[in-house]
Formats: sequence, C-alpha cells, structure tokens
Amino acid sequence: MNEGARLGAEAARLLPRRGSIEVLPGLSDAEFARVEAEFGFEFSDDHRAFLAAGLPTGRASAPGGRQSWPDWRGGDPDELRERLAWPTDGVLFDVERGGFWWEDWGVRPPVLADALSVARARLAEVPTMVPVYSHRFLPAGRGAYGHPVLSMYQTDIIVYGDDLVDYVHHEFGGLRSDRPVVAGDLEATVPFWRDLVS
Repeated sequence: MNEGARLGAEAARLLPRRGSIEVLPGLSDAEFARVEAEFGFEFSDDHRAFLAAGLPTGRASAPGGRQSWPDWRGGDPDELRERLAWPTDGVLFDVERGGFWWEDWGVRPPVLADALSVARARLAEVPTMVPVYSHRFLPAGRGAYGHPVLSMYQTDIIVYGDDLVDYVHHEFGGLRSDRPVVAGDLEATVPFWRDLVS
C-alpha cells in the first residue's frame, strides 16, 4: 500500500469512532471515474483512499451554521460545483468587497470589473481545491498525498490538519498531533493557496 492510500485508510478508520457520523459504503472505481470526469478534477491519493473506504454523509450542527460532507455519490451536481468553486469565489469576494489583491497579479486595475476579470483569469490557473467537509479542503491531483487540510473562508485560510489523519483527529475528536505546523512544513502544499495561509 502506498503512503497516500495508507493515510486515507487510516483517516477513514478513525472517522466512525468520532461521534455520530454515518459512513456509507465507499466509492467504487466507476463512481470515482464519473465524478472526476463530470467535475474536471482528480482526487488526491489520500482523499481517494478515504472515500473508497467509506463515504461519510450527513450534516451536523456547528457554531455559526451547518456543516456537511459533500455527497459525491448522489449529491446535487450544482451544489457540488458551488462547493468546488468556494475557494476561488471567496477570493473574488475579497477582491470585490475587501480590496484584496495578490501582488503576483501585477498592478490592480482601477476599475473593479477589470480587476475582477484579471483575478478570475489568474485564479483559473491555480490548483483546484476539493471539499473534504464543510469549508475544509485538500488539493486535487492524482499522485499527491499528505498535504495539509486547509480551512478556507475567503482569503482567511488556516491549516486545520497537518494531513488528512491529523485533520480527522482535530475536526472530529478534539485531538491533534503534537507536531507543530511551521512555515517550512507548508512548502509541501499547493501554489498560491499556501501563500494565503495565515
């Protein structure tokens, strides 16, 4: 078993012990192929192994609103597209309403519509982030694994788990590994998004 598959399987084994989460049978190879073709991304190896071991489902009350698992098997395709667009839509919201501008995009155009157009084009080039649960995300990409799970709310982005296993501990068990997250650790994650981590 490769390291990505091991991480995903370990995270899946921990999940049912963390409260009242319903876990359905995992996604099949055919279901992964359908989802990836329909939505235009590939799951990372650890995320794929996690969902192959069991498909978490349901909603849970949480401070500040509702949280839920993406339903990759039978969910509303428009809702899934919205969840996939959440990270870039959040950045665009901050460009429009918060004055955010990434220095690598060059000089911000003075007209808002032009600034949004440039930001949209640049964001189309950044790696896709895939929802794990609520607004927690892992980067897409076959062959990738071990990335930090990011909590993404507009340009307020924090590490919510050093990897998928640590994330499950943190989100659903109140436990976290003793390993501190330092800036050097974040080099393992994806371009652009890593630079927004608070």
